[in-house]
Amino acid sequence: MKAKIAVFFGGNSVEHEVSIITALQAMENIDRSKYDVLPVYVTKENKMYVGEKIADIVNYKDTKALIDASTQVVPTNLGNKVALIRCEKKLFKAPVYDYIDIAFPIVHGTNVEDGTIEGFVKMLNIPFVGCDVVSSAIGMDKYICKEVLRANNIPVIDGLLYNVKQYKDDVEWIENNIKSELGFPVIVKPVNLGSSVGISIAKDEKELKQSLEEAFTYAGKVLVEKAIMNLKEVNCSVIGDYESAKASVCESPIKMDAILSYRDKYLGSSAKGTKGLKATKATKTGVKSHGGTMGADDSNPALELPAKISDQRAEEIQALSVKTFQALGCSGVIRIDFIIDKDTNKIYVNEVNTIPGSLSNHLWRATGVDYPEMLNEVIALGLKRAREEQRLTFSFDTNILAGYASGAKGVKGTNGGMKGTRAPIHHE
Repeated sequence: MKAKIAVFFGGNSVEHEVSIITALQAMENIDRSKYDVLPVYVTKENKMYVGEKIADIVNYKDTKALIDASTQVVPTNLGNKVALIRCEKKLFKAPVYDYIDIAFPIVHGTNVEDGTIEGFVKMLNIPFVGCDVVSSAIGMDKYICKEVLRANNIPVIDGLLYNVKQYKDDVEWIENNIKSELGFPVIVKPVNLGSSVGISIAKDEKELKQSLEEAFTYAGKVLVEKAIMNLKEVNCSVIGDYESAKASVCESPIKMDAILSYRDKYLGSSAKGTKGLKATKATKTGVKSHGGTMGADDSNPALELPAKISDQRAEEIQALSVKTFQALGCSGVIRIDFIIDKDTNKIYVNEVNTIPGSLSNHLWRATGVDYPEMLNEVIALGLKRAREEQRLTFSFDTNILAGYASGAKGVKGTNGGMKGTRAPIHHE
């Protein structure tokens, strides 16, 4: 009997729509000889829906109609399984919509990719694909991530962190501190967003005011770094876990704006990478194609693949990628974005994407690993982690509460020993 994978996508994030594209591409390429697939759409209000229309890209032109035609569910433990329970009782409909064996979060951005959905599925005691709660949270926070990397002797650009209270109380102090510590130009970033949302370069005081205002619109903390203007951006993906990891070939995005913006990635010429996204429709157990394969377009003119760098430089970035992956305790597949300062020839880790757009499948295809094979590998890594965690002791069975007097006035002595219990797992 095949295992059933629930792919969770969407969520309360400014990268909601990008998540939908990534998830639909992945679902089209999951190996159906091994797994059944159940798409679970998470709305911007964090409500979960399933149904026949959920995995058809055409239906996302009118999400209200899509939701009206779908079934709201909530995952819960039921016996020794994880069930998707219907939120509304309907005549002649069983309360359980379906059972799932593995969770595959394919989400982007704050409130989802930052460890939130990973923590949610972990509470269900179900195997899940990708980074764990801690590495997801660290990877999303640009400041904390860079501090962890700095502690592991991985090169990052120095920056200053400010919170919204400091901004509201004394914005002039922030501006003066930036000018004295960094000078111009600087790059201003919401500390926990991806897809270049809210990021801008400030070359003078006027632009700094605008950049800070925009960044604080999206986040309660903002990171300001010295901007490297004469640069080359290089990206590399890594697959693996704490025991073993491998790096893909490198790519280099070509910018239309001063920085690689959301427009460059999704609305400009680089959006041609979604040309292969054909309309799909879901059955209760999977996704069916309407006559085409979903995937990135390798002929994207806004991308150097492989990156036009020397073999030695590529190997250096690949080695740094694996070191970064394992320093953060990542698992599954991630993408790491680097900056090469052309003036000094130095390499810096700029950002870590713990759930990369389209799961970086184009980088792995260029490395010689096709999308279904890559997905098989990251799913297997999630199952491996679950088996390892099953062997660990997470709680103790004791009768300590029996020692409390009525009214919980104090702690009495307890009798008997403690017996270790292990976290359940529903699929090998």
